[in-house]
Amino acid sequence: MKPDRVLYRYDAAPELPAVVFFCGIHGNEPAGVRAFEQLLPFLEEKDLSGSLYVLSGNLAALKEGVRYMDVDLNRIWDDLHLKKIAEADKDFISEHLDMREILQMLHEIWGRIEGPLYFIDFHTTSSASIPFITIDDSMINRNFSEHFPVPKVLGIEEYLNGTLLSFINRVGYVSLGFEAGQHQSRSAVLHAEAFMCLTLEYAGLLPSGMRINKSYRRTLTEASKGKDSFYEITQRYGIDKDEDFRMIPGFESFQHISAGTELALSDGKLIKSEEKQVLFMPLYQKQGADGYFFIREIPRWALMLSRWFRRFRLDSLLVCLPGVSWATPDKQALLVKPAVANFMARSIWHLLGYRHTRKAKGVWVMYNRERGAKKDRYPQVA
Repeated sequence: MKPDRVLYRYDAAPELPAVVFFCGIHGNEPAGVRAFEQLLPFLEEKDLSGSLYVLSGNLAALKEGVRYMDVDLNRIWDDLHLKKIAEADKDFISEHLDMREILQMLHEIWGRIEGPLYFIDFHTTSSASIPFITIDDSMINRNFSEHFPVPKVLGIEEYLNGTLLSFINRVGYVSLGFEAGQHQSRSAVLHAEAFMCLTLEYAGLLPSGMRINKSYRRTLTEASKGKDSFYEITQRYGIDKDEDFRMIPGFESFQHISAGTELALSDGKLIKSEEKQVLFMPLYQKQGADGYFFIREIPRWALMLSRWFRRFRLDSLLVCLPGVSWATPDKQALLVKPAVANFMARSIWHLLGYRHTRKAKGVWVMYNRERGAKKDRYPQVA
């Protein structure tokens, strides 16, 4: 039976906080849907202190149990595909229907809700993994994700284009991805349910005086093995269209590997790690173009320094440099000549909030999520 787009809807007063859960953006990742089904009896007994919307993602792929039908629904939230669905383009594909219906719901929610809005996208991984959060690097995302006792991974927008949460974060709202564990594991469903309950508490949707059972937080704390630091992605292995890529069995996310470790086969040739690394999201499924990532833990001093830099908008000084100018009147992006971009260390750009970049007419367009963030909506976390 084909799942419904709207699994649950509870409308409260517009000025109250609201939460949106996305489940099954990838059709072979049903843990979010199953977790919500377990949570539903609890919700039916409560009068929430805010609005809650639970949306299914790729309906056709969920029915078939595959990641996607034509293209990855979590890689097409860009200007090209937004234009295609607006114009009913001749290249209209299965995922465009999902995209159009989700976008309609988003515009309805954005138009209705006046209080803080929190978007959570539930995923699972093909490899074994502790639960973790992925976020675009904005302070409203960082601050809300700090509530959860799991690792937080920054900088996904630097390596993956067209994700749903990057699209939402660009509009200015808090948006977190939660990876609950391996696709078919029972623990992934439990982790997703725990994360849903904690989100309702931290976002302020529980009735006055009510708190979630402490077992939910304990579930995530134990599953993450005490890891709750911030990490950033440092490298991605992208799979070419016709490449025969096969990850060597047995790897897990957050696994420390040594130099020379045999990681995968590419067209029959071994790929080895060149140095000590922390492995992240190794690919163990047929669909997908991300072979694996490397990550590193971010020192606390760097997190504090970047918070200070962004609070005082020190990136405004960058336009004093030759070859740097604002790309738009709202100052959410810079135009940077390649020589300047290469001269400044990437870590400096990160401290100032610039992670997502694209090349256009011989210059880099570098985006900063901070200036577009609706910080006035999130007084408790901003």
